[in-house]
Amino acid sequence: MSPLWGSRTHEEPDTEGEHGENEGTARGRRRDEPTERSRLLPREGYLDPDDPAVSPYNLWSVRALRSLTIVLLIINLIWWVLLLVSIFVSPPGMNNRGSGFFDFSFTTLTMGNLLIALIFFSVPSRPMVIWGAVLSLFLAVNLFIIVGVPRLRVEEGWVGIASVTWATVIILYLLAQTRFVAWGKREEEERLTGREETRRPLREWLAVLIETIVTTITALVAILLMATLILRAKDASLPAPGKKYYVDNDKYQVHLDCVGLTPSSTAGNRSATVLLEGGEMPVEDSFRSWVHEAYRNGSIDRYCYWDRPGMGWSDNAPSPHSAGMSADILSETLALANEEGPWVIVSAGVGGIYSRIFASRHAHDVKGLMLIDAWHEDMLQELGNPGRGFMLWLRGIFSPLGLDRLAGAIFKGRNREDRVYGKRAYQNGKFIKAKLQENLVADSTTKSEISSARNIQSPSMRLVIVSSGIEMRKSQKWADKQKDLTNITDNLVAWDVVKGAPHEVWRTDDGKALLEDKLKQLVKL
Repeated sequence: MSPLWGSRTHEEPDTEGEHGENEGTARGRRRDEPTERSRLLPREGYLDPDDPAVSPYNLWSVRALRSLTIVLLIINLIWWVLLLVSIFVSPPGMNNRGSGFFDFSFTTLTMGNLLIALIFFSVPSRPMVIWGAVLSLFLAVNLFIIVGVPRLRVEEGWVGIASVTWATVIILYLLAQTRFVAWGKREEEERLTGREETRRPLREWLAVLIETIVTTITALVAILLMATLILRAKDASLPAPGKKYYVDNDKYQVHLDCVGLTPSSTAGNRSATVLLEGGEMPVEDSFRSWVHEAYRNGSIDRYCYWDRPGMGWSDNAPSPHSAGMSADILSETLALANEEGPWVIVSAGVGGIYSRIFASRHAHDVKGLMLIDAWHEDMLQELGNPGRGFMLWLRGIFSPLGLDRLAGAIFKGRNREDRVYGKRAYQNGKFIKAKLQENLVADSTTKSEISSARNIQSPSMRLVIVSSGIEMRKSQKWADKQKDLTNITDNLVAWDVVKGAPHEVWRTDDGKALLEDKLKQLVKL
C-alpha cells in the first residue's frame, strides 16, 4: 500500500509543474511574437565605448557644423593676411588712424580659437564652455569700449570695429558648437553603447588639459586687451594744445601748435617764426622745453611745433610713409593753419632728415636751419636695418597686450602725459607703427628724397650745426658725418660741439645755453 500511495503522491506535483512550465513557455512565446514596434533587423550587441565607431561624426549635422567651422577659419585667415599686409601697405579704404595692431590682435585671437575648436572638435568639455563664456564676455566689453569711446572709435575705424565684432560673434558660435557636439556625442554613446559614457580615456584627458590651458590663455589675452583699451580711453581724455587738422584728403589728423604773436601783429617786427621738428621722441617730451625758455627770455618772438604722423597727438598715416611725405603733410598743415613764415627750422636727431627735405622744398620761406646732432643721409642704412624693422613689428604685434604700459600705470604711477608724449611714449602702438613706417622706407624712398633735397638746397640758407660731444667720441663715423653736414649750404653760421652732452644736447645746462644763444643769433640775422 505504501509504495503505491507514495508513487501517486510524487506524480501529482510533476504534472502540475509541467503544466505551469507549459503555460510559462506559451506566455514567453507570445511575448516573442513580432509587433509593430519590433526591429526589422536583428539587434546586434552594444559597442565598446572606446570603439572609434562611437563618435559624434556619425551625425550629419555635426559633420556639417565642422565644415562650417573650416569655412569660417578660411575667411578669418584671408582677413588676417589682409590686415598683416595693411601694416606695410594700406589697401584703399582700409587705412587705420590708429596703429592697426589691435584689429590684427583680435583677428589672431579669433584664428587661435577656431584652430583649437577644430583640433579638439570631438572632445567637448566643461572647461571649454566655461572659458568660452568668459572670453565672449570680455570680447563684448572690448567691443563696447571701442564703440563707446569716440577717440578709440575714430582710431580703430571700421576695420577695428569689424575685427572685434567678428571675434565676439565667432566665440559665441564656438560656444554653441561645443554644446551641440557634446549633445551629439552623448546621443551616439547612448545609441551605440546603451548609456552615456562618463569616463574619459587618457587621450581625451590630455586633450581637455591642453584645450583648458589654451582657452585660459586666450581669456587672459582678452582681459589684457580690455585693460589696454581702458588705458587708451583714459589717455584720449588728455587735451591737445593748439589744434588738429585733417590732411591728405581728410584721411587723418595731425597736431600743430603755435606760441606767440603772429609776425603781422608785432608792430612791423618781421622776425622769423621758429619751426620745431622733433627727433626720435615727440617734440613735447623735452625738445620743446628749451625753446619755450628761449621764448620766455625774449630770445625769439614766436615758435610752432607739430607732431609727425603717429607721434604725440597725431594720427598714423597710411603705409608706406616716407620723410618726404611728412614734409608735404607739414606744408599742408601750415597752409590750413594760415601760417606763412618766414621760418627758422630747428630739428634734432632723425628730425634733421625731415627738416632738410622741408627746407629744400620751401627755399623762399625758410631763412635758417639749425641741426642738433642730426642724422646724416649716409646713416639711413642703420635706420632702415631689417633686423630693427622686424623687432619693431614684433613689438607692435604684442603692444595691444599693454604689459609695459599696464605695469607702469599700476606699479610706477605713469600718467597720461608719460604715455602720450613723455618718456614712455615709445610703448604706444601708434609710435611703434610710425617708427616701423620710418624703418621700411629709410634706405629707399627717404634716402632718395634727402639726396634730392641736398642737390636743390638753397646754398645761401643760414646753417647752424650743434653736435653731441659724447656721440662724436663714441663713433668716428658719426663725427665725420657731422662735419659733412656743415657743407649742405654755403652759409655756415656756426658749428659747435658740446662736450659731455648726450645725443639730446639740450638736456645739459651748457647745451641748453648754447642752443638758445645760437637760435637767437640765427633768428635775428
